[in-house]
Amino acid sequence: MFQETPIFSRLVAERGDVPNQVRGEADRIHRDLSRVMPWTSASALPVRTTLDGPTW
Repeated sequence: MFQETPIFSRLVAERGDVPNQVRGEADRIHRDLSRVMPWTSASALPVRTTLDGPTW
């Protein structure tokens, strides 16, 4: 990805490897969600055909 710089190494030593921790949490959340919310393609979803306009 990129070469480590002295400041990055010092920040990792002081604060921990935050990018790696965030990546791990994102992977965990993705796995959890895939268990409870199976992925459905957009083409398989019903098409809403109302003349009311947006509901936002």
